[in-house]
Amino acid sequence: MIKKSTSTTCMLLALVLFSLALKSSHGFINNPSNNVKAKLFKNQRIINDQESTWSSSSIGLYEGCTPLNNNNKDITTIRRRQQRTKLGATSPIIGALTKSIFSYQGNVPLSQAFALNAFLFTILRTKLLKMLTIEGFFHSLFLGTALWTTLGWRGWTTCVVYLLLGSAVTKVKMQEKEKLGIAEGRGGRRGPENVWGSAATGLVCALCAVQGPKFLGIPSNMYVLGYVASLATKLSDTFASEIGKAYGKTTFLITTLERVLPGTEGAVSLEGTAASIVGGTLMSLYGLSIGLISRPAVPISIFAAFVATNIESVLGATLQGKDNLKWITNEVVNFLNTLIGAAVAIFCGMSFL
Repeated sequence: MIKKSTSTTCMLLALVLFSLALKSSHGFINNPSNNVKAKLFKNQRIINDQESTWSSSSIGLYEGCTPLNNNNKDITTIRRRQQRTKLGATSPIIGALTKSIFSYQGNVPLSQAFALNAFLFTILRTKLLKMLTIEGFFHSLFLGTALWTTLGWRGWTTCVVYLLLGSAVTKVKMQEKEKLGIAEGRGGRRGPENVWGSAATGLVCALCAVQGPKFLGIPSNMYVLGYVASLATKLSDTFASEIGKAYGKTTFLITTLERVLPGTEGAVSLEGTAASIVGGTLMSLYGLSIGLISRPAVPISIFAAFVATNIESVLGATLQGKDNLKWITNEVVNFLNTLIGAAVAIFCGMSFL
């Protein structure tokens, strides 16, 4: 029940924030259809008039007289011109759709973003359902639509890269972890609570980034840095947890340095810590490679991910699993983890960039 209510709350929060952002996500299409329709209507009216004249003049032919006005050539010319106008009308629309859907800056119309995501999710459903539950699949469809309409294909693919790398590392030594009872449930497939625990902060950053050059006193590019850092933080945490459980030789509780079993909340290991840096670095470098963040922002993103991941271990050791704090689930801690990562990145970005 706690997981379902958390998922529902995150979904409602995302819907509210998303609806507020729609006014800034109108896309680039300046609908050319009005001018085209006017031209087509005008040409059609000319053709009708010409055909009417030709019809009346052809009466003379049946009466053995010379036709008064034969406009066959004029009608043919106009019909050809009309066909070219129809074909020409398609080209600007396709061009505008392409520009909008693959816009470098996002701001893609919601209908196009949803249609594209529905298409991609449909053709990739077999692979996606190996990483997501049915409910997680549809929640991810909403998330993907929101990301594409705000940050465009760059924001969307960044989240996809996180999902692919996170799912891959979760399956490392899965059988051994299952025998020890420390493996992720459902074979590592993500449900709605996992989707929003990992990406709710990123979605908020994406929505804030499209509100204008500045929103709440923070520049748009800092929100984008926060978006990348939030996913870098989550991937860093996933790498630390899964590699630590699979290969960690000695694990300590981060708060007391007491030796504990792998998989204990708040446990850290040398192997897991090293893996966390790798995870944060991979996500940050991908953000750089597609132009979401600048080169000087990469170390900030990596640093923010590392700091937040260790704070998450402290939260897990001190708050998670306590009888009087049952509402602090793994997903809540994950959300706080990504929130801290984004906040640290934005603060450092505004201070040093």
